[in-house]
Amino acid sequence: MISDCLIENVLDLSEKEYSISQIVKEIYNLKSTPINFVYLGQKSYRPIWKLQQALHRAVKNEKICSTVLFLEHDHVYTFGKNANKDFLLNSYPKDVEVVESDRGGQVTYHGPGQLIGYPIINLNHFKKSVSWYMRSLEEVIIMTLNDYNILAKRKDGMTGVWADDEKICAMGVRLSRWVTMHGFALNLTPKMKYYDSMIPCGIQEYGITSMQHILSQNISMHEVIECLSNNFSQIFKIEEI
Repeated sequence: MISDCLIENVLDLSEKEYSISQIVKEIYNLKSTPINFVYLGQKSYRPIWKLQQALHRAVKNEKICSTVLFLEHDHVYTFGKNANKDFLLNSYPKDVEVVESDRGGQVTYHGPGQLIGYPIINLNHFKKSVSWYMRSLEEVIIMTLNDYNILAKRKDGMTGVWADDEKICAMGVRLSRWVTMHGFALNLTPKMKYYDSMIPCGIQEYGITSMQHILSQNISMHEVIECLSNNFSQIFKIEEI
């Protein structure tokens, strides 16, 4: 199953602490490809938000190639720019950071055991369509989960990816001049108790699940990243204009 997913073009920066400027420099040094992939390990939210902004400017100005960041976050609740603050309940753990971001969508949780993907992709080189981009992101996740024999699907009228009637991957994005920011949060092995203090994505009638819960086994972060990278490369094929 997993052996078919292995690729070599993931830059692993997870083994030591890098400053934002050092990460940017490492990415500038990557070879020219349609999309580069970088794994950052576990990081707090705000510095990575600043990193996204720096990379967004660089991609927008054609200084670097489109880049997908993979990482885990420290525990954090984030709101989309027009989110309903009431969807985060007063019972939330007060040691968890709360951030109002500039992405779309409602409140969501990020934390260890959840794989975050931040694609900084120049859609001018692919297809200038928000709906195409969102469906393509969902397809990358669906293909990856299928690699693990998890039957995943879309749900009409809702973003993200679902296993039965439970959400396994949340999504919220931002676009400026057809360059993307933010992205997806795929549940591998998160502590599900952190969802108890919120209405995830503003959806009350459906639950949340994880790969670990479905498969009843440990999940390798590196293997999932390799599968995701491979599937990104398939879906975001070179459609250069």
